[in-house]
Amino acid sequence: MTDAKTAIDQTVKSNDVVLYMKGTKEMPQCGFSSRVAGVLTYMGVDFKDVNVLADDTIRQGIKEYSDWPTIPQLYVKGEFVGGCDIVTEMTLSGELDTLFDDAGVSYDKDAADKIREANA
Repeated sequence: MTDAKTAIDQTVKSNDVVLYMKGTKEMPQCGFSSRVAGVLTYMGVDFKDVNVLADDTIRQGIKEYSDWPTIPQLYVKGEFVGGCDIVTEMTLSGELDTLFDDAGVSYDKDAADKIREANA
């Protein structure tokens, strides 16, 4: 598991935004991964996707790395943000905008506002 932890640590720290997910951003393999990848894509966030289905050691390793039992998992500037429910809540409350602003992550503010309007 050390190799997986090293690989995860390197990926998380060398990319501003990373989404560990089932499938890829182009072809998500579960609804929760699809939702988070869809939000990030719609908001124009440049993010690295890591398909946990392609490597069982990464799939298990990411759960141990974050001490979080489920996938997807979002990381911003090396910090674990959360899974689908947390990212959804943060998007709707505007907290995700604040996190991106504070971290210097580029995103489309109008798109974020549209997501909130559509879910109001």
